[in-house]
Amino acid sequence: MGDMANNSVAYSGVKNAVKEANHGDFGVTLAELRSLMELRAADALHKIQECYGDVHGICTKLKTSPNEGLSGNPADIERREAVFGKNFIPPKKPKTFLQLVWEALQDVTLIILEIAAVVSLGLSFYQPPGGNESPKAQDGAAMEMQPLKSEDGGDGDEKDKKRANLPKKEKSVLQGKLTKLAVQIGKAGLLMSAITVIILVLYFVIDTFWVQKRPWLAECTPIYIQYFVKFFIIGVTVLVVAVPEGLPLAVTISLAYSVKKMMKDNNLVRHLDACETMGNATAICSDKTGTLTMNRMTVVQAYINEKHYKKIPEPEAIPEKTMAYLVTGISVNCAYTSKILPPEKEGGLPRHVGNKTECALLGLLLDLKRDYQDVRNEIPEEDLYKVYTFNSVRKSMSTVLKNSDGSFRIFSKGASEIVLKKCFKILSANGEPKVFRPRDRDDIVKTVIEPMASEGLRTICLAFRDFPAGEPEPEWDNENDIVTGLTCIAVVGIEDPVRPEVPDAIKKCQRAGITVRMVTGDNINTARAIALKCGILNPGEDFLCLEGKDFNRRIRNEKGEIEQERIDKIWPKLRVLARSSPTDKHTLVKGIIDSTVFEQRQVVAVTGDGTNDGPALKKADVGFAMGIAGTDVAKEASDIILTDDNFTSIVKAVMWGRNVYDSISKFLQFQLTVNVVAVIVAFTGACITQDSPLKAVQMLWVNLIMDTLASLALATEPPTESLLLRKPYGRNKPLISRTMMKNILGHAFYQLVVVFTLLFAGEKIFDIDSGRNAPLHAPPSEHYTIVFNTFVMMQLFNEINARKIHGERNVFEGIFNNAIFCSIVLGTFVVQIIIVQFGGKPFSCSELSIEQWLWSIFLGMGTLLWGQLISTIPTSRLKFLKEAGHGTQKEEIPEEELAEDVEEIDHAERELRRGQILWFRGLNRIQTQIRVVNAFRSSLYEGLEKPETRSSIHNFMTHPEFRIEDSEPHIPLIDDTDAEDDAPTKRNSTPPPSPNKNNNAVDSGIHLTTDMNKSATSSSPGSPLHSLETSL
Repeated sequence: MGDMANNSVAYSGVKNAVKEANHGDFGVTLAELRSLMELRAADALHKIQECYGDVHGICTKLKTSPNEGLSGNPADIERREAVFGKNFIPPKKPKTFLQLVWEALQDVTLIILEIAAVVSLGLSFYQPPGGNESPKAQDGAAMEMQPLKSEDGGDGDEKDKKRANLPKKEKSVLQGKLTKLAVQIGKAGLLMSAITVIILVLYFVIDTFWVQKRPWLAECTPIYIQYFVKFFIIGVTVLVVAVPEGLPLAVTISLAYSVKKMMKDNNLVRHLDACETMGNATAICSDKTGTLTMNRMTVVQAYINEKHYKKIPEPEAIPEKTMAYLVTGISVNCAYTSKILPPEKEGGLPRHVGNKTECALLGLLLDLKRDYQDVRNEIPEEDLYKVYTFNSVRKSMSTVLKNSDGSFRIFSKGASEIVLKKCFKILSANGEPKVFRPRDRDDIVKTVIEPMASEGLRTICLAFRDFPAGEPEPEWDNENDIVTGLTCIAVVGIEDPVRPEVPDAIKKCQRAGITVRMVTGDNINTARAIALKCGILNPGEDFLCLEGKDFNRRIRNEKGEIEQERIDKIWPKLRVLARSSPTDKHTLVKGIIDSTVFEQRQVVAVTGDGTNDGPALKKADVGFAMGIAGTDVAKEASDIILTDDNFTSIVKAVMWGRNVYDSISKFLQFQLTVNVVAVIVAFTGACITQDSPLKAVQMLWVNLIMDTLASLALATEPPTESLLLRKPYGRNKPLISRTMMKNILGHAFYQLVVVFTLLFAGEKIFDIDSGRNAPLHAPPSEHYTIVFNTFVMMQLFNEINARKIHGERNVFEGIFNNAIFCSIVLGTFVVQIIIVQFGGKPFSCSELSIEQWLWSIFLGMGTLLWGQLISTIPTSRLKFLKEAGHGTQKEEIPEEELAEDVEEIDHAERELRRGQILWFRGLNRIQTQIRVVNAFRSSLYEGLEKPETRSSIHNFMTHPEFRIEDSEPHIPLIDDTDAEDDAPTKRNSTPPPSPNKNNNAVDSGIHLTTDMNKSATSSSPGSPLHSLETSL
């Protein structure tokens, strides 16, 4: 150690020179280590042996210890960092503020407003020659639009975040719907503003030159032009009122608020749009360990001394000899890095450090009132004579101890069925070894191991073997000869308990129309048992459990290529994918997303914790990384990080996602009601009275209510459990439903009746002076103040109506749970009083009496009563109502936007999709031919095969008796469950029984048959026509 420190000090002076010369006295260069890390398994071992001798050789060159690691000396660490670099992933360069502003300005709504602002600004500077008229109208329009631009310009930045020249991900569902809706509203607003301008121009021309018979005078041309400019500005004002400029702000507030609150629900959102995408999720592919289970392995059953204990036995029940073997075997034959530490908090559970399975075995010793640490202190790791580390092929680990008398003892542990095959003896009831025959082994498998596995337990066998002192020392490198002839000590069943809250969370998902699939590396029996406990599998359901190798065999053709229609045969019924690799997970996710089996495209969420899960997390619509067990690479690839690694947090993410959708819909229902009323009032006011009843500053205040404050009030509604009682909206469900359209038009009708009644008859009702046709600089009138005040009151009370969008009657339900909503409504009311009573000329308001105020509030409250009347009318009766804001169809999105990664584009798949239409043209003809031949087959070969084997086009076309050409190559079938089986025998035999107790279950060993009618009528690429092509 001292030498190392001295070297470090000497090195620091000539850092760069030494680095170039001999890499800081290390015998290995950075390039050599990089090339070594690129190799795997046997290649890496061969390279180490070839270049460095063995592991100890490379450790010597790197000046480190295989047992202790680095010394931790700061100077040594600094030297290593200088030579080999830091173990650190550099963060991505963040976008600048100007880049974010530019991306925000790409929003469709804002583009319309930007154009309107530029036009209005340009016109406000226009001064025709000789025109002395004050351009009040121009100023008003410019004033109205400028704050809108500045308010919204920096707030719509989350939706088009990914707008760049690179290939883009498919638009998020909400993004697509909002874009389409904004365009639709923009078109409608443009139409209304154009009509307004045309009517005003025609009215002016007809009235001036036709009715009054005035000639066109050249010297009056500038004044005429100024009139036309004024009309144009009124048209722009109508357009601005029509466009829901608060929409991007509402989306931002809703998402930002949700993200902040989701953090409390253990969801750290990395990408804003993932929040709303989660509300549309139709499938969740979840890991098992740690997500559905607690990742706390515990021994719950044991087979010791020929007795099966359903719970851990008392220490007195186990003979002393057996106990000694058990304690020593577990203590030394588990990695010394695996240990159980005291709980961090008082009353908490002990902490498991290292391998969880080994921690379970160490926990067994603690349950038996024995301490493994005493044995480890007596036999330190350096004294272990030989260790055969765990290997996924042999599925066992063994450790050799040398005794003081020169004899050896080997302890072995591993997968029970594998280790038991190597056992020739077993400890009897009194702790003495006795002969263990193959028949005895089969009995244990049937009576102990299989029942344990069916309960979701991982079974581990513990065994030992003695090598007497007198015999010559064995050849330790020949592991197969060493780890054989063992004596079985015990078989233990280890449980990773299901999190208690998970079954209820999965029920909620299923009720909400979300399919949960388990993707795990565990064996299929354990995975199936855990899936049953969680509720992923339910008795009586037609589900599919597959292992990774079966899954791969079923989805690949004879060339080993993955075919989408083969995946489409499997994924709808697949619930458990066991013994799967990260590649299998990516294949499954990609297959589900690319599938066209159902009308709606599936929205898939995936959980992952390992570095290899990165591609699947990236491919998924929403990737969840584990905050505790996840690697940095997995977190970087994810959209949301689960800070507690718990499945229930995913369900909360679904709730928040759906809540975002509903919040946007609530805001739209409120704002579009205001927009419809404001546009019609501005339009009729301009056409009939040549003046707007709502002045520019008043319109600004209304805009502030209906944009900023309303979006803040309605977008911060907390989610409720009722959100999980409906199916996902899907990609094509419109943002504005027919019920919402009924509410919008119904409330708009009420408000228009009130406004126009007050506008044209208000002076008579309240016995006040009329505000219509007032001179240019006349003081504010009570008449127009009542119109403005009543209009605002109606918006305030309609904001309460807008809290419900599905036709619910009780609009006050849960109103006090949202403090922001209550404070905004109350605050707006107080400010309105101040504006009316003390606003004066700047706000074009005149003071109102108590009676006038009460009438305004009464007419405003009328919207609540009117809302009850509207909800009474059944939506189904109103056939004329249309929906708006439909989702963007996949075909409508430009092709370059669909590619998330260029290399993922499968040109063959694309061609296949183009050819689908051609296939379906021939479908009826093929179906008819099959029916004819089936009729002959049923009479000629009755009883030859089971009916279900004839119902598949695959089986029909490749059946031995009906091959068109015997020399045709065999096409691998989806139905095949074993490539090794003889095909004709397989097809004429009864399917093997499933080990699953559920009689209706389709297991990995049972035929997956396709109903002919379904195949014939299905509009999906999952139809068997692709395979039929080769046969025909």
